[in-house]
Amino acid sequence: MKKFFAISLLFSASAFAASFNGTLVDTMCSHKDDLAAHTTKCAIGCAKGGYGIMTADGKFLKFDEAGNTKALALLKDTKKESDLKATVVGSADGDTLKVESVSLD
Repeated sequence: MKKFFAISLLFSASAFAASFNGTLVDTMCSHKDDLAAHTTKCAIGCAKGGYGIMTADGKFLKFDEAGNTKALALLKDTKKESDLKATVVGSADGDTLKVESVSLD
């Protein structure tokens, strides 16, 4: 019975996941006007404040701790220097995203 319950919880949690598109940016620079010019180097340097995604409609969704870890690893691994368009899969809890995955477009 416990196995079934755990599987049900996992399925239920993932049922609310959605895809979010926008620009990956650190929280300290999320207020900047030209996010396409925001650099990967800056985003890595500002990692302490965490990350999020700025959607096309101007809404900033902050990542949870798991998302911050995934975003930093992605930024350290990319060859992109700016224009950090991204797709994030996760579930929104207010203005915070519980991130399952993040990828640069």
